[in-house]
Amino acid sequence: MKKTEQSRRHFLQVVGIGAACLTGTGRCLAQVGSADKGQKSKPKFELGLASYTLREFKLEETLAMTKRVGLKYICFKSFHLVLDSTPAQIRATVKKVKDAGLVLYGGGVIGMKKEDQVHQAFDYAKTAGMKVIVAAPSPEMLPLIEKKVKQYDIKVAIHNHGPGDKLFPTPAVALEQIKNLDKRIGICHDIGHTKRYGSDPIAETELCADRLHDVHIKDVSAANKNGHGVEIGRGVIDIPRFIRTLIKIEYDGIVSFEYEKDAKDPMAGLAESVGYVKGVLAAIGN
Repeated sequence: MKKTEQSRRHFLQVVGIGAACLTGTGRCLAQVGSADKGQKSKPKFELGLASYTLREFKLEETLAMTKRVGLKYICFKSFHLVLDSTPAQIRATVKKVKDAGLVLYGGGVIGMKKEDQVHQAFDYAKTAGMKVIVAAPSPEMLPLIEKKVKQYDIKVAIHNHGPGDKLFPTPAVALEQIKNLDKRIGICHDIGHTKRYGSDPIAETELCADRLHDVHIKDVSAANKNGHGVEIGRGVIDIPRFIRTLIKIEYDGIVSFEYEKDAKDPMAGLAESVGYVKGVLAAIGN
């Protein structure tokens, strides 16, 4: 990459976080930088997209839009690769992802509340070459899931859904259920739902650090059940502190944007959210 292109990219990242400060919570570039003096560690994680963000769009549009906001990794919701696809259909879709220059790293959220759902999910993930299944299981299925994890060597990340989720509202609740199981069974931490539940996303991230297999990054308007999705940087989650926590625990998976607002026209908000996070990363790295 030419030096001028590198400079332009860095400038856009810095401008992105600066602009977010004008309309957001006030956690701006200067504050992020000053908070990170002496922190030399670099992120081991990559940024990606949870394709639920683009649930109103077809596969080809989803791949193009993911590239447009500068993301490489993608986790498919069944909108973009249905669970009962044939092996040939799965392989054809995976080829489209690769041809687009993207990496299909996972699938979910996938229900695992019945035996046939568990078997289907693992066969689906194996055929697609996925590294992780983001799951919504029932506790009764955990022994079978552990057996399949050992058989297939595919991670399962239980997704917390906050208020209204009677099984796994937060990572802490999920961790209590899986603490004695194979460590390939872990957590997909949705920090928005954790915040809406009234728990601290930072503390919960640290708690499940050695079982953190996936992250859904987002921001929400309030720390209660009425909180709703907003552009990252405009809500109540301390995103810079969360990013620093991921670096501290040496998280090396994918941090996927799940932007749930503006389903029919998400690009502006998604781009703002990606720009904010990249700006935080740029500030931490300076």
